[in-house]
Amino acid sequence: MNNLLPDVSISDMASNESPLEWVGMQGIDLPITIADAEYQKELHARADVQVNLPAAHVKGIHMSRLYRLLATLSDGKALSPCRLEALLLSMIETHHDCLTDSARLRLEFDLLIRRPALITRDISGWKAYPVRIDAQIIKNTLYINATVTVEYSSTCPCSAALSRQLIEQRFLGDFSNQENISPTDVSQWLKENATLATPHSQRSEAIVCIEIPSDINTFSLLSLINSIEKALGTPLQTAVKRADEQAFAKLNGQNLMFVEDAVRKIQAELRGSFTGSKVNVRHLESLHPHDAVAWS
Repeated sequence: MNNLLPDVSISDMASNESPLEWVGMQGIDLPITIADAEYQKELHARADVQVNLPAAHVKGIHMSRLYRLLATLSDGKALSPCRLEALLLSMIETHHDCLTDSARLRLEFDLLIRRPALITRDISGWKAYPVRIDAQIIKNTLYINATVTVEYSSTCPCSAALSRQLIEQRFLGDFSNQENISPTDVSQWLKENATLATPHSQRSEAIVCIEIPSDINTFSLLSLINSIEKALGTPLQTAVKRADEQAFAKLNGQNLMFVEDAVRKIQAELRGSFTGSKVNVRHLESLHPHDAVAWS
């Protein structure tokens, strides 16, 4: 009696012979460990893995081999570019019978970072930063990219200028017939009229992609996120009390920006520290039902 289980991916021929660009799996749950500077955590990732199938006559690839290879990333050791390269090479090697010469992997996860309040001591909260790592070997050439999404607040410079003009006009109208104006008069007037007009602000997001060299030990994700938030000056907050909310309002007033400004600020901050950066920002307009966007 033959106890061998049939494997039609090997025994059967493809009914319509043609090469396939990519074949594999998407959305595989996977625990991974990220170690970066002082940050080290085990995180929940979702993985996509694929190889190419140049052999037109081969019916199917070996999905289980890809799955088992992917599981090696869950051994508790820190994820690194060299580990991703080794995984991709193994994916290609285990599919030599398919004439495979290219493989790719995508990992998506949230980097959880504790952020302190701006002013109030001893309060903080967690903020999630979506991360995507893409690694692929295409005909012996390795490519690794890391993409992070950072949310921030943006206040429109044009709206701020228009608001200031209205306040100025009201001030001149109210005091045009007064010869002597004391600081107390001005202070009282500001308390009652400084919000006669306010510029529009909105939650915004920056999506930044960088190239990752294969000969480094970490992805520098925390450093990248910190650099983006430093460039923008108005990162979203977690735990706040009134003093922190006031400080956040001040940051917004001192960092007015169009989408064009935001992209240029980020690129200037990353220049010299990160390779091949691509920046896409989106301001979820509170004035319009559409968004403002910019790329570089």
